[in-house]
Amino acid sequence: MTPKVPAAQAYDAFMGRWSKVVARDFLAWLSVSQHSRWLDLGCGTGALASAILQSASPSEVWGIDQSEEYIAHARAILPQDRCHLLVADAQALPHELSGFDATVSGLALNLVPEPIAAIAVIRVTRPSGLVGAYVWDFAGRMQLLQYLWDVATRLDPKAAELDQGKCFPLCHADRLRVSFTEAGVRAVDVRPLIVPTIFRDFNDYWTPLLTGHGRAAGYVMSLTAHQRSRLRESIQEDLPTHADGSLHLTARAWAVRGRKAGPEAGGSA
Repeated sequence: MTPKVPAAQAYDAFMGRWSKVVARDFLAWLSVSQHSRWLDLGCGTGALASAILQSASPSEVWGIDQSEEYIAHARAILPQDRCHLLVADAQALPHELSGFDATVSGLALNLVPEPIAAIAVIRVTRPSGLVGAYVWDFAGRMQLLQYLWDVATRLDPKAAELDQGKCFPLCHADRLRVSFTEAGVRAVDVRPLIVPTIFRDFNDYWTPLLTGHGRAAGYVMSLTAHQRSRLRESIQEDLPTHADGSLHLTARAWAVRGRKAGPEAGGSA
């Protein structure tokens, strides 16, 4: 039996390693002024907040997430004097949070039941402040998951119901643009962020899927031992493998940014 792995550790072992890369690319695109106040909505294990602290020279960073386990993990790795972390709902923020220069969200909006309501927390951003987010392009170039779901659906058509590409309609460029505009964000811009996802060998790819955490790993561990072995063999046959055994895949995220309306636009969000 595979030992139980904490959710935060399991996330960092698979998706988390790429989350750190895309966070850096996102911040470079935003180009927010130094000494700004940041709010990270759905901060998870702290990938985006950590990148802000390392590369954006903020005056302070606030991070909120509904998961107590993720917040505890983030508190263990982030400096508490510069990063304030709270267990809270992105759709019902404490009223004392306000006046942020930049309000951002990394890889979380697709998990919110009402994403437009979450985006609408731009009320906590100062007038003309930046609002931005990014989500994985599950239906497009997210190869590390798409190979799995393609094979799983071939073996079991019911698996298609769990494919993130079908379950998260927000994760498309056009839908992000429309959602941010409907939430009151101005001058909305969308662009792809493409990162290489390299695994040293097939086991480096497969082992994190045995933790049971997350949609893909949960599906893998819901199978019988025979079904799981068949899935494993079929995915290994399909994945493009280099001569040294490494897997060189690609992941794409869609990033979106805009501005809260300023006084010249009537000051409304």
